Amino acid sequence: MNALFVAWRPKKASSGWRPVGRLIYENGLYRFCYTQGARQEGFRPFAGMELLDRVYESESLFPIFANRLLPSSRPEYEEYLRWSGFDPAHPPEPIVVLGVTEGIRKTDAVEVFPCPTPDTEGCYLNRFFLHGIRWMDHLASERLETVRPGDRLYLMLDLQNHSDPQAVAVRTEHPSAMVGYVPRYLARDVWSLMRECEIDWIELSVERVNLRAPTQNRLLCRMKACWPDGFQPCDGEEFVPIPAGVTARCG
Repeated sequence: MNALFVAWRPKKASSGWRPVGRLIYENGLYRFCYTQGARQEGFRPFAGMELLDRVYESESLFPIFANRLLPSSRPEYEEYLRWSGFDPAHPPEPIVVLGVTEGIRKTDAVEVFPCPTPDTEGCYLNRFFLHGIRWMDHLASERLETVRPGDRLYLMLDLQNHSDPQAVAVRTEHPSAMVGYVPRYLARDVWSLMRECEIDWIELSVERVNLRAPTQNRLLCRMKACWPDGFQPCDGEEFVPIPAGVTARCG
């Protein structure tokens, strides 16, 4: 089963992204349902999915999500897959691509992100594009041009960040330079992992560098950590499905 959460950002940008739904692909069928976060003021249900307490099913990806993927007919499609670390000769299911690219569009305030589950070794494993690159200074931009796949990266809790006290910054090794941020939707889980895991059990590295790509696809990172006993990612009330009988667990 592949599962993604759907996040929405209120017009007041400082409010941050909030989960409003969950998309699952299992046994050839897509299922979407709203979560408690969709009850917040200002959110409007997606077209064709107006009822908050219903589970929507389809054999094909729902239009609001399909429109967030680059069409395979586009000449840059293969490069688009490579930016995200996929083999164009063996493209994954659309929901897997969405889980890395985040489905971001400039025309709305919706994005998607994967629901973490333990890997085959029982560890936390996630891939994500580095956020905040466009807000970094020229020194960070120059440093990003020199990083290579496999290079070690380091996490820093940005405790005095007035815009987001839970922000987690990312820096390079030698020479040291702050180059961006962990996606906001992962920050809460990263805080928990840094508190519960031994330092040596948290590894962040460069998986792919895309110098020709748009800023949001410039640096693909890979994070692996322990999976602490009792750890439940994305466990806030706003992640809980609204329809009765739908489990809150991702896997």
